[in-house]
Amino acid sequence: MIRFFSVNPALLIFIKNPELGKVKTRLAATLGDGKALEVFKKLLINIHDKSLEVSADKLLFYSSFVDKNDIWENDIFHKHLQIQSPDLGQRMLSAFEKAKEMGYFKALIVGSDIYEVTTEILNQGFEYLENSEVVLGPSHDGGYYAIGFNFKKINSDTFLQQIFLNKTWSHENVAHEALEVINSYSYACNFLPMLSDIDTEDDLKNFPDLYNIL
Repeated sequence: MIRFFSVNPALLIFIKNPELGKVKTRLAATLGDGKALEVFKKLLINIHDKSLEVSADKLLFYSSFVDKNDIWENDIFHKHLQIQSPDLGQRMLSAFEKAKEMGYFKALIVGSDIYEVTTEILNQGFEYLENSEVVLGPSHDGGYYAIGFNFKKINSDTFLQQIFLNKTWSHENVAHEALEVINSYSYACNFLPMLSDIDTEDDLKNFPDLYNIL
């Protein structure tokens, strides 16, 4: 691999390919696959639009296949395929390792489920990484919607592995467990605003502009 050192940070965007019956399964349980896919596509448009003005290079990671003919502009978003592992932590770790191998010193990952995320919040994440090893965007369900690292400040080869590997996801202590690892290394962690993700119909009802399109 050709290695370069970028003055820009890297925004890593994790998405699922928008395929019927394969996205928002908890939402689909009450709304049906078609409406769940419709909501999911709106969420993709949202994170696409919010990321455009983020002061970072954009690395887009697809779940199933790289799509060169979708809403994500090929000249703006550097498109990659997530490693084909059922383990979310392994997939995120691999994305950060790729960013590091490409020469990025700072990288922040965000998913597509956070309708409240803003360009300003994502830019704030990179600003926080100027003076801390880690930045974390907690979600109200106990997980996190964003996590980022300053690789120049992290002096451990195993830290990222302890953050991501051998974890159980989708429970109320995900962010707390990550913070325990961060604290065990005495790394500084700045926090982004706590936001809500959208997994169920009850979650969706908190966002009338999304719910009312159905």
